[in-house]
Amino acid sequence: MRLDYFEPWSWKQFQQHFALRRLPGVEHLTDDSYCRSFRLGERTGWFRLRPLHGALELELSPAASDLAPRLAPRIRRMFDLDSDPATIARHLGRDPLLQGLLARYPGLRLPVAFDPFEQGVRTIIGQQVTVKAAVTIAGRLVERLGDPLEDAEGDAPQRLFPTPQAIADDPLPGIGMPGKRVDTLRRFAQAVADGSLELSLAGGVEALTERLCALPGIGRWTAEYIALRAFGQPDAFPAADLGLLKSPLWGAEGISARDLTSRAEQWRPWRAYAAVYLWQSYAEDN
Repeated sequence: MRLDYFEPWSWKQFQQHFALRRLPGVEHLTDDSYCRSFRLGERTGWFRLRPLHGALELELSPAASDLAPRLAPRIRRMFDLDSDPATIARHLGRDPLLQGLLARYPGLRLPVAFDPFEQGVRTIIGQQVTVKAAVTIAGRLVERLGDPLEDAEGDAPQRLFPTPQAIADDPLPGIGMPGKRVDTLRRFAQAVADGSLELSLAGGVEALTERLCALPGIGRWTAEYIALRAFGQPDAFPAADLGLLKSPLWGAEGISARDLTSRAEQWRPWRAYAAVYLWQSYAEDN
């Protein structure tokens, strides 16, 4: 199946994004392909994407080949194939400070997680640690609690990301996180497992943020980052994020979260895309 998109779209951007965050056992990445395991209801399998000219080529594991119509919309969102970069760039370009970033990185998209629960787990794990450390801890979760993928083959992923109930039920000794963060993670997983926490944007991004912040141990940054990365909400904006506050755009002293929040008002309704540009500049400077 071909998944078409509006130009410009950069495979390099997504390849770099996943190279930093690739979860061993669940994701497999090469210079010209991305592959991951998935769970869709009671069905499991893997999918692989390769860049073509103006499209991505989607391949599914044989036992899951009939799931293409259900998977395609989620994969399109994951790789942000339906946004219009020209429209977004025109709007963000009204701010003179962003014009240089827009010219340097034309057409940046918003990478989104395949599964909102998985992104929530990885965001909680990532509180106050580096991306590399968070990937290591998430990898331990997969090794300990992830079910083997039945139709794994060759270089395809070998395991599934753990279910909410599996994480909620395990005390997670020796996982590499402080006890309070383990408690937060297990409470989050249990709330998703028993249905008391709805992971969706059905009521809007603010409603989701409030539901997440109601859980002990989850603050505003965590909730806003989940809204951005788990759902691709185009106006989500984690203003307290270090990468946004320390972007080279603000000079050596950076910017305060309050001032950034005020500045970002003019970027609505595309603040998440402005964040992507700021993160890109921060990543290249570090």
